[in-house]
Amino acid sequence: MRCAILVFKLICLALIANSGLFAQESENVEQVGRIYNQWDKAHDVVVVDDLAYVATDWSGLQILDVSDPGNPTLIGYWDDNPGNAIGIAVSGEYAYLADGEYGLHVISVVDPEDLEKVGWVDTPGIANSVEVSGDHVFVADDESGVRVISVAEPENPEEIGSFDTIGNAREVVISGDYVYVADGFEGGLRVISIANPEQPVEVGYCNTPGQASGIAVSGDIAYIADGDRGLRTISITDPESPEEIGFCNTDGDAYGVSISGDYAYVADRSGLRIISIVNPENMMEVGTIETEGFFYRVFVSGLNAFVADFTFGLRVISIADQNNPVEVGSYYTIGEARSITVSGDHAYLVNVDGGLRVISVVDPENPDEVDHFQPEGSPNNISIVDDYAFVAATSSGLHVLSIENPGAVWEVGNYDTTGWANDVAISGEYACVANGGRGLSVIQIANPENPIEVGLYSDVNNLLHVVVSGNLAFVTDYNRGLRVISFADSANPEMIGSIDVPRKARDVVISGDLAYVAGDESGLHIISIADPENLEEVGVINTEGRAFGVAMFDDYAYVADGENGIIVISVDDPENPEEVGYYDTPGFARGISLSEGGLIYVADYTNLSIYRFTDPNSVNNLGVSTPSEFSLFTPYPNPFNSTTTITYGLQNPGYISLQLYNPLGHRISTLFEGNRQAGMYSANLVGKNLVSGMYFVRLEGSGQMFTRKVMLVR
Repeated sequence: MRCAILVFKLICLALIANSGLFAQESENVEQVGRIYNQWDKAHDVVVVDDLAYVATDWSGLQILDVSDPGNPTLIGYWDDNPGNAIGIAVSGEYAYLADGEYGLHVISVVDPEDLEKVGWVDTPGIANSVEVSGDHVFVADDESGVRVISVAEPENPEEIGSFDTIGNAREVVISGDYVYVADGFEGGLRVISIANPEQPVEVGYCNTPGQASGIAVSGDIAYIADGDRGLRTISITDPESPEEIGFCNTDGDAYGVSISGDYAYVADRSGLRIISIVNPENMMEVGTIETEGFFYRVFVSGLNAFVADFTFGLRVISIADQNNPVEVGSYYTIGEARSITVSGDHAYLVNVDGGLRVISVVDPENPDEVDHFQPEGSPNNISIVDDYAFVAATSSGLHVLSIENPGAVWEVGNYDTTGWANDVAISGEYACVANGGRGLSVIQIANPENPIEVGLYSDVNNLLHVVVSGNLAFVTDYNRGLRVISFADSANPEMIGSIDVPRKARDVVISGDLAYVAGDESGLHIISIADPENLEEVGVINTEGRAFGVAMFDDYAYVADGENGIIVISVDDPENPEEVGYYDTPGFARGISLSEGGLIYVADYTNLSIYRFTDPNSVNNLGVSTPSEFSLFTPYPNPFNSTTTITYGLQNPGYISLQLYNPLGHRISTLFEGNRQAGMYSANLVGKNLVSGMYFVRLEGSGQMFTRKVMLVR
């Protein structure tokens, strides 16, 4: 061991920098707890034994136990995908997830309750569908055709061949030595020989009149779900000369198809269509079930059809009687998590379709839902004062809820603002409601059981958020920036000041004489409101994502930055805001709130997550004792296959460097370099762009140096 370290130190004298291979998922922010794993859009489903595997867009791979089809139960999920999970295939111990523009993920499903990504390979286009044959995975890659990927080593998938089809490859199936491709509007059916997987060659094609979106093969017939042109049957007796021989129109747009026995099951925008294929040249619809959702893909297993409903989740439909299909079970999700407010030991999460969820956060690591309330219309935002919660809900206006007992929430009053109620803020006896398309409503709430509108300012357009300070309402106008409306005369509110914000104003929070505005695609804007009639922007920082929400604590602004997650910005100098931390959340960060204990609550579209920010300049303020020595701890986990955390302690402030090296002594990346105060710190090492093997982490500073080994295993 000593010899190895000595050799390593000697080699380090001739280090070669190699940037760009390391990417952090977080800095100075850690996840504490999480609740829900609601889905985004269900794109695809396959069933193996009693497990259904569902590709759910941003929310990745979901696994449900469907041994009781009437009661599907979620047992595991993997949602660290950076893209949009669209297609899924399962073979043996692995699931293969087509993740849109981020290619193919290989996920170990040995333990369905504890999924683990083991490999990844990018594809040049948008990975839509995936099929497995032996050691090869075939990906339908929109705009770049069929990609052939070797998974002989699942930890190191490698593209070995490809064929660029003429259209937009939507779905692939394998039959014998051929891949059959549903190739979108222009391509129809494409037939590709994979006798040599490294050199796939197109040998035949058949155009279809619609949009070839889904495909199934049974015997010598290919069945194409052809969009608004229904189901098409194509003879592939001679794969080099495929020929359409029949069709059956469906009421909606046919997106997916599965074959079982003498029937084709078509996932159609209007529901599930069951079509007899006894005579492929003269098919006939024999049964249907229509729903409010958007059926996208279908998988038949035994006497049940499992449907990926783009809108509602997983639907289970009994097909025991093909003439009368009946929905017997479903796994619905609870909508988009959009905003969050924390009061005492409870967090109040607003879901667009799932209503208001009340969550106990006594133990932040194990949040627990204790009640929920579903108002008429979709709730958008919430404001809490004493024992009341005021909820702004789209078409149904203002709802006043008693939360004296958070475990038994009930409505005590409501007022229909007749607009599109987006947000509400409370000042004394008044609630100010931001109405999209109608303006700012001033509602008297002295009697919470009988709220009454007493004033309206209508000369504003698309109001999204509102905060109040005294008798002033600061509102974000999506199209025009920040507006200041005085309701000193509640019956006659008037606008007294405004300032434009580029790229759409989303949220606003007030701290002292400054307003902090989240601008969609334009970042955080800091605006002086010392003179409300003459607003002035004093600072701005572009967060690169889509800034939807903002919260303030001490000298830090916390931004919910859409696909980029949480961004923490130091505003100690408002004219020069600086990013000091971030966490790339698994969903789409829309709403953000802070508790008195300093925890960060994020409504992340697919979940509610709780985070903690470690102030790099004031570690001791968070109750973390100063380390007794300069130290570097063994990374955890170690070995690792995706991310590991490197923790280190500084007894004294000073300049330090944290570097990553390979066994040859070449510097791979700089994990941190700069001044630090005394305290405990951590950095995430992400292995996405690293090859498997041993690496060394070196911490240097205060005249000392420590080295730790870390092993990346794929």
